[in-house]
Amino acid sequence: MLAAEIPGATKRRGDLDAAAAIRLSEWLRGYRPIQGIPDELFDPTGRPREYWLNFLGDLAEYTPDELKSRFSLATRHIRDTGVSHRVYGEENERSWPLSPVPLIIGHREWAQIAAGVEQRARLMEELLRDIYGDGRLVADGAIPAAALTGSPDFIRAMRGVAPPGGRYLQLYAADLGRGPDGRWWVLGDRTQAPSGAGYELENRLVLSRAYPNLYNAMNVERLAPFFAALRKGLAQAAERKDPRICLLTPGPYSETYFEQAHLARYLGFLLVEGDDLVVRDGRAYVRTIAGLKRVDVILRRVDADFVDPLELNSASRLGVPGLLEAIRVGGVAVLNMPGSGVLESKALLGFLPKLCRRLLGEELKMPNVATWWCGQPSERARVERDPDLAIGPAFNVQQPDEFLTKPRLVGDLSAEERKELFSRLDDRPCDFVGQEVVRLSTTPVLRDGRLEPAPFVLRVFVAATPDGYCVMPGGFCRTSDFPDVRAISMGAGARTADVWVITEKPVERVTLLANKDDVKVRRIMGQLPSRAADNLFWLGRYLERAEATLRLVRSLCTSLMDSEAAIHGAGETLVRLEELLIAWGALDEDAAGRRALDAARDALHDLKAFGSVIYLVRAARRTAASMRERLSPDFWTLLLNLESGLVDPARHLLSEADALQQVESALQSLAALSGLAQENMNRSAGWRFLDMGRRLERGINTCRFTRALSHEAATTDDLDLLLDLADSQITYRARYLVGLSLTPVLDMVMLDPFNTRSLAFQIVTLAEHLSSLPSLLEDGMMEEPANILLTLSSEVKTQSAADLNAAKMRKLELALMRLSDAVAARYFLQGANAVPTIKLAGLA
Repeated sequence: MLAAEIPGATKRRGDLDAAAAIRLSEWLRGYRPIQGIPDELFDPTGRPREYWLNFLGDLAEYTPDELKSRFSLATRHIRDTGVSHRVYGEENERSWPLSPVPLIIGHREWAQIAAGVEQRARLMEELLRDIYGDGRLVADGAIPAAALTGSPDFIRAMRGVAPPGGRYLQLYAADLGRGPDGRWWVLGDRTQAPSGAGYELENRLVLSRAYPNLYNAMNVERLAPFFAALRKGLAQAAERKDPRICLLTPGPYSETYFEQAHLARYLGFLLVEGDDLVVRDGRAYVRTIAGLKRVDVILRRVDADFVDPLELNSASRLGVPGLLEAIRVGGVAVLNMPGSGVLESKALLGFLPKLCRRLLGEELKMPNVATWWCGQPSERARVERDPDLAIGPAFNVQQPDEFLTKPRLVGDLSAEERKELFSRLDDRPCDFVGQEVVRLSTTPVLRDGRLEPAPFVLRVFVAATPDGYCVMPGGFCRTSDFPDVRAISMGAGARTADVWVITEKPVERVTLLANKDDVKVRRIMGQLPSRAADNLFWLGRYLERAEATLRLVRSLCTSLMDSEAAIHGAGETLVRLEELLIAWGALDEDAAGRRALDAARDALHDLKAFGSVIYLVRAARRTAASMRERLSPDFWTLLLNLESGLVDPARHLLSEADALQQVESALQSLAALSGLAQENMNRSAGWRFLDMGRRLERGINTCRFTRALSHEAATTDDLDLLLDLADSQITYRARYLVGLSLTPVLDMVMLDPFNTRSLAFQIVTLAEHLSSLPSLLEDGMMEEPANILLTLSSEVKTQSAADLNAAKMRKLELALMRLSDAVAARYFLQGANAVPTIKLAGLA
């Protein structure tokens, strides 16, 4: 079948070549929508929609290999940047599962969707204003009190509290699907802390890279205006003109932590955890390296019950003690307001049509799934006698109870299960609702070169702005790998798709760039949160420690190779090398006397050894994962490549050459990471803490290596190994032509300020970093890190290499350790009792 023979294909832009027309024809002939279920590819008359034919026709012009290659190259971005999600209850992250085919919606239909969710957002705002304000709806019987107070998301402490900034909901989302009649229906409301907007950004980035020409030709609505509006709305909630906005995350083990980090980076917000914030005198502050800085607005991604352990869940480690009191007195705007999650309860769905007429004076434009709350006798009786209804929880709960966490179709239950369900229903009818069974509509997906229908859920976002409500022109779409589902979560068998809203005219390209007159130029160092500084500092230390271990392992490997480099292969030098690895934690004590190859393998790959290379690299990756918003995609890619290159489940099969090759590759990756940090990172406080961690670790390692290998009875092999570990062989050979000698080796490795690997150079660099960091003291006295470093610098500058012995080197090493502790105590403010060293008054 040629393009002209395909129903509706005559409206496609241009003509397809023969091969593309055949591929398009095969896709359409092989596509089998589920009977009785609406499908996005076909309109109600059964003809393909024009914009879907346009897209599929353009897609068919790629050969199968080219299509696969294009999408593979684009999705490599997902792996390289660590785009991921975590399924609830699982420890490991999963790579982001993106479909190569977007969900496409025409602009006329989208206008109806946008109008429906915008009205629903206004309704939700008015509902919250009454629930936590006058309470007229309950008093007049429009809402049963138990339908609200039965929800764990109803926060009684927020009754009567006016929201700082004037709004309860800053971001609202609705999960949508098509009903049997083809109309869009609301499957659920998201008012607590809606997720998915950041993932939609990533989906758009990947697909626009895969098909750039097709994307532009289709006139797809851009997402940037929505996020600009969201940012303006958050800024409006603050008292100050230039507010500090934070995104409060549950932490790196959150199911959607990547999305939170990505949003914070994209919008320019500080990503903070509960321990990063502190409340003093009714105001919220973020702990930074420059002390406490006032926070004006918090966009929360922590559920309300966990935001304040003083007044809510006392077991919470995710929140901020005293945060609710700060909200009460207007000291900080927290959005969405704690307690807004009560509107996610399915118990309220049946009341919304009447409530819309009462509060907005309008009919509800977009209905939700028919729902009956069993807290009312007549509704309960209807649910009990209708076996085709699904009985599910009325409220959101996290307890491990299958009857209160997912809907159950009565007809699918065994007699014993049905008896238990109705017993629970008799005991606490308010905890249950009955709902019509939702059968999701379908959208095309590509599987193994074939076009197939997949059930989907579309999440649409609405942001409150100074100019009203703004609907994201697109959304977060989840598709299922199974043909018949009643709900979709990002677990097994679920994928995600970009959402393209198509217009008839070319779309103006817009960004988040602000007007030049609206932005005040600034160059500041003190915005870095203490936790981020701590993580950057330890990221630097882990990477440097991994490099030092790799150099030790390389020396072991070269000792086994038949070459001139094999001068450490036997005798006391090899023993000292193994002792260093044992003291390092890369080998266990039983490794002494084993074959050097076995020791090298274990030092590279033993996951149980806290000093092994793979252990250190994974520690670096975990540390980096907790601050993704501060690391470039290139940095993250290099770090993942470094880890993947070290994973070797069959390490017992590694030869000396294989082990050496792994070591060399890992050292090259570390060199690339170091170069990226030096050349691409802004010279702000974050870079300084990353480099300080490396310099401190390198200084400590140099002291340890030198103490072990530069004793009075040191051999030529010992000194040669020391120069190898300090990466100073070339410099020494160029400077000294008489061969190896203890005193000049000591001077070069420990005291030479011009050698970038020496202890002296690390101290000079550390002094430069400290002098550039903000000071907290106002009395003119020197702070403790600077005090320690000044003493250390004086000792190194006045030290003679001929007089340098093990005791003095140990003293220098201990001084570096004290400096590390002093830096942590000064800059990494931790714990609820951490206070700044200057008064809170006047803190910006």
